[in-house]
Amino acid sequence: MRAFVASLSGTALEWYDFAIYNVAAAVVLGPLFFPSEEPLTATLLAFSTYAVGYLSRPLGGFLFGRLGDKIGRKRVLVTTLLITGIATLLIGLLPTHAAIGPAAGVLLVLLRFAQGVGLGGEWGGAVLLSSEYGNPEQRGFWASAAQIGPPAGNLMANGVLALLGVALSDAAFMSWGWRVAFLLSAVLVIFGLWIRVKLEETPVFKAIEARGDRPSAPISEVFRTQTRPLVAAVLCRVGPDVLYALHTVFVLTYLTTQLGLPRNVGLVAVLIASGFQLFLMPLAGWLSDKVNRRGLYAVAAVLGAVWPFVLFPLIDTKSWPLIVVGVVVGLGFHAFMYGPQAAFIAEQFTERLRYTGSSLAYTLAGVIGGAIAPLLFTALLAGFGTWVVVGLYVTVACVVTLVGLWLGRDPRPEEEIASEIRDQPLSSTFNVVSK
Repeated sequence: MRAFVASLSGTALEWYDFAIYNVAAAVVLGPLFFPSEEPLTATLLAFSTYAVGYLSRPLGGFLFGRLGDKIGRKRVLVTTLLITGIATLLIGLLPTHAAIGPAAGVLLVLLRFAQGVGLGGEWGGAVLLSSEYGNPEQRGFWASAAQIGPPAGNLMANGVLALLGVALSDAAFMSWGWRVAFLLSAVLVIFGLWIRVKLEETPVFKAIEARGDRPSAPISEVFRTQTRPLVAAVLCRVGPDVLYALHTVFVLTYLTTQLGLPRNVGLVAVLIASGFQLFLMPLAGWLSDKVNRRGLYAVAAVLGAVWPFVLFPLIDTKSWPLIVVGVVVGLGFHAFMYGPQAAFIAEQFTERLRYTGSSLAYTLAGVIGGAIAPLLFTALLAGFGTWVVVGLYVTVACVVTLVGLWLGRDPRPEEEIASEIRDQPLSSTFNVVSK
């Protein structure tokens, strides 16, 4: 349980850092760092910086994924937390375009890049930190600890910005209030480091280390020997990433720029939906241990594919209760993909290449999924003038996920239990079996 908490807390803190930018990009960063006479253009430029955080993830995945398989999960996770936290703190201190001109946007892009590098190395390790301490037959539940991080971070980010929006005038919020949310990252990072530093290395990595089986070139080995698992793991992430971007980022822009609703309408809807996800994700992970994991994932992908055609008519009513229902249900379908996702991806790779393979899959999928989604949403809406093309884009992304699930394999936990028992000292065997 301590590993579960360490995985959850660290990932939640890193996702707070990432999510605080995601939300701010939709409501405040455009005019401050990329001023333009056309609001939609400023938002598009802010989302371009949003995409940088995804495009830099593969670098973090390549760098920290291989280190996680070579030197261990724990040390890498401490480093990734520091990188993301420091970058977020510095964003809160950045001068705006009005103070230093275009240099403000350049610095924002660089810090967003650093956020992505840290998060790119975080996810794979956080998944393994919790799942490799637990029974492989319950991996869906234990691995969901890392998956709760995004809604928890999103909940904190939206909550802080919503409170600031209520407490401050628009002028005060735009002037300095938004910075408070970024500066709070320093406190959260200190707490996350305290939790992680006290945790031991995972039993699975200790077993790999004991038998001298650490890979010397894990990246090339993954591409050479784990091609189908890597493709399956990448594709299965695309639909959830796009669906998440739709409900937590683009909906905020659509409500404010297209429907003319106040900023807090969307923020509160996402806040409520994220609260539901805190419970739905571990539930989905637990349920995936009881039924076929791929099957559960696939059902949620199908439902996610059709939901945009219900969501937009709901939010076009401008009725706050219906907007909340639309976002809550949509993120519910996302939860039933995202909850089992960590276990599904980890199970595609052998133990000795699991950090590298999982990190590469996570970060590469982010580039073709979450990175470009807000940009394409905004461009499609501006180009066609209707949300229908946005819905079709989400449908295609979910179909890609279904292809990935078809390519993937089901778990084989009994092999891993035997492997751990074989490679660990006798004094540790009881602990492995009794988890």
